[in-house]
Amino acid sequence: MPKQKQLAASVLDINFQAEIIALVLVFIVTTMTIPAAQAQTFTVLHTFTGTADGANPLDAGLAMDGAGSLYGATALGGPQTEACSYFGSCGTVFKLSPRGSSWTFDTLYGFTGGSDGNYPDAPIAFGPDGVIYSTTFFGGSNNCNYHGCGVVYSLRPPAAFCRSALCPWSETVLYRFTGESDGGEPAGGALAFDQTGNLYGTAATGGAHAHGDVYELVHNSGQWTLNVLYSFTGQSDGGASWSGVTFASAGNMYGTTADGGLYQGGTAFELSPSGTGWNLTPIHQFVLDADGYLGVGNLLLDSSGNLRGTNEHFGMGGGGTAYELTFSNGSWHFSVLHSFSGGYGPQGAMVMDQAGNLYGTTVGGGAYGPGTVFKLTPSDGGWNYTVLHNFTGGSDGANPYGQIVLDGNDNLYGTTSEGGTGCNGGCGVVWKIAP
Repeated sequence: MPKQKQLAASVLDINFQAEIIALVLVFIVTTMTIPAAQAQTFTVLHTFTGTADGANPLDAGLAMDGAGSLYGATALGGPQTEACSYFGSCGTVFKLSPRGSSWTFDTLYGFTGGSDGNYPDAPIAFGPDGVIYSTTFFGGSNNCNYHGCGVVYSLRPPAAFCRSALCPWSETVLYRFTGESDGGEPAGGALAFDQTGNLYGTAATGGAHAHGDVYELVHNSGQWTLNVLYSFTGQSDGGASWSGVTFASAGNMYGTTADGGLYQGGTAFELSPSGTGWNLTPIHQFVLDADGYLGVGNLLLDSSGNLRGTNEHFGMGGGGTAYELTFSNGSWHFSVLHSFSGGYGPQGAMVMDQAGNLYGTTVGGGAYGPGTVFKLTPSDGGWNYTVLHNFTGGSDGANPYGQIVLDGNDNLYGTTSEGGTGCNGGCGVVWKIAP
């Protein structure tokens, strides 16, 4: 868990304020011109304070609903309870809604660190019933070093129209991991749904061989039942999946592992239904120095069946890679789209616009060190790399982990885990880049 250890070192010294701020904040956004090759406008939509609104969003990043509202989670901040003593607070789920030229911020839920979960570290997924679903990395049980092995949860808005400024959503815990054969510590990727509303995800630890698994949650008669579809062995099949799974139209799923594999760089895999079970096939074995290592976030599947993903470390430039997997003549073919320099590259899924351009972020590097927003443009059989924003570590934020989103007008939205003007050293921001 390299990222969690890095965050623990950087945020344990944060002194969260005792007062509780209002859960609805309307922010007047400030605009800065990006020092990049293309004319872009960078805007901070929200600066986290480390109190009721949360602090340090990580792999959760953002998700967008049909109305253009943004949803995300912060790993820290929110209620301070005894169960949150490991980090001092247990995290929040939030919503940002567009209101003309401004945005309204709402804290939907604050985790208490007990049975409800602790340290939300995965993107929000929208279910077929309009409810939002995700996971926490800790909490739920007393296993996994007494911090809990994580939960799968849903949040539902108030049944009646809320006239108050304080309108928290209701949480339902669908499953509490034990860290044993069922898996533990789900993180990084968004949950996926099949056509009947069943949920699918990955756990980074636990499982039959202690290398994590792929699981299914089936809803029947008001109850959710977990079935392990595949337990990683840590051998050629890989281990420790931080990616979640991506469904294809045929009902098969794709994902990545961070460990194991033939070259100890992890794998990309396909999981296909077969009779009463599922068969896992590694479709690529990552080579550390060439392909990169540590993929976090769901793979991007385009309309042609190509898969795109990222690795945070290693690769030819030492700072991770963006890559593509294409299927032809009965086999999968791997190619690196871009190799990043420095020690910390992209950690999160890329998004694609209608023209086929890819967008993502790097955790570190760039002109000032604490990360970038980048664009990859297809050109003459290759890809041109453009930096859209260099984070400074100041009011614009620093270290952008997690999922980014793209709206119909090609506006990009994302989060940073640190920086901004809130907390000691910064608790992160929500940002927007307009073309």
